Amino acid sequence: MASVGNRYTHGHHESVLRSHRWRTAENSAAYLLPHLTGGSSLLDIGSGPGTLTADLAARVAPGRVTATEPDGAVLDLARREITGRGLANVDFAVADVLDLDLPDASFDVVHAHQVLQHLADPVRALREMRRVCRPGGIVAARDSDYAGFTWFPAVPALDEWLAHYRHAARANGGEPDAGRRLLSWARAAGFAEITPSASTWCFATPEDRQWWAGMWAHRITRSDLATQLRASGAATAADLDRIADGWLAWADAPDGWLAILHGEILCRA
Repeated sequence: MASVGNRYTHGHHESVLRSHRWRTAENSAAYLLPHLTGGSSLLDIGSGPGTLTADLAARVAPGRVTATEPDGAVLDLARREITGRGLANVDFAVADVLDLDLPDASFDVVHAHQVLQHLADPVRALREMRRVCRPGGIVAARDSDYAGFTWFPAVPALDEWLAHYRHAARANGGEPDAGRRLLSWARAAGFAEITPSASTWCFATPEDRQWWAGMWAHRITRSDLATQLRASGAATAADLDRIADGWLAWADAPDGWLAILHGEILCRA
């Protein structure tokens, strides 16, 4: 999900993939869907385990989708998802979004979901995405804005979680509050016609709270993020266990509510 030369903060532990596989075109790319047509070609930057890629491929069929990741082993996750769905219109390429080994003006749509926040140079990435997009085509990006996350009831351990994540992401060269910066990054990349928007994920039903909190209880104690926090001395194993317990306590609150803010941009190439 991140470019070569940047450390992907989340890593690819099962708990991370669990959340990525939840993503669909409807819950993660609704802002883009009205602009997709059958027969279009689409480049998906950072395809991850491929659920979103597969949905987009179904939308543009018989047009082709090229799924990319900077790591071949991660790209194999998307390949398995696409194969399992029986889709025949997806190609796969190991690629670095900062230096795409692809011809100019190759795609009608270039899409990146939760990628730019992990890059030290998101403006360069957007320039590359524009370069490989056909004139008049669309470059689309959606990224979280961690400082805009909000929840109820107040759980001090979740404040610790947020502070730890934002610190770790920045230590890895990324910008966790990317959502609010997408418009400025697109302008800096040279786009003149930009449609900015925002949307949220909300977890408030008992089932959604248990799923989200259980996933993060595992991520904060077992994923690459946990390893980084312990290795850097930012948190002990006991600290991370306490944060995991905080997530589970939040999930058990009958009035528990969490909203996750995302910024979005549609840029005309």
